Amino acid sequence: MRRDAVAKKAKQGKKGGAQTGGTPATVALTAAGVPFTVHTYEHDPAAASYGEEAAQALGVAPEQVFKTLLADVDGALTVAVVPVSGSLDLKALAAAVGGKRAAMADPAAAERSTGYVVGGISPLGQRKRLPTVVDASAEGRPTVCVSAGRRGLEVELAPADLVALTGARVAPIARD
Repeated sequence: MRRDAVAKKAKQGKKGGAQTGGTPATVALTAAGVPFTVHTYEHDPAAASYGEEAAQALGVAPEQVFKTLLADVDGALTVAVVPVSGSLDLKALAAAVGGKRAAMADPAAAERSTGYVVGGISPLGQRKRLPTVVDASAEGRPTVCVSAGRRGLEVELAPADLVALTGARVAPIARD
């Protein structure tokens, strides 16, 4: 990882280091006793892609940074966590949760349901627990980065911990 003024990191984990005033995502991780690392960077409001911006700022491969998307599957909001290097396969997401049809959720509905703003939606610590699917590509990585609950803030953790804390299913839901 690049260590410069753009990307700073603060280690957090099981034995303290928790910062007061954290996001709901970091609070949930700390409460669960899960080891994680917080990465911060200066968010550029003009960035075309929040996820690609995060990968570049943190100096990690885009395949390691996962974006959190919300879809409407047969009338129910569903969380999809896919690498920023690809896109969400809506048919695969619907199939993964036993649905027939999926469409991207309305951004306002996503914000209301999760408690986060678009571009900073974390799969962790959401206001309302929603069905969640993590792309199968996460399983082959020692760690993944997901939003920590606001733009310019990522959390790095083991994929198994992400799956366990969100109650997620793992399925191939991304396409290149």
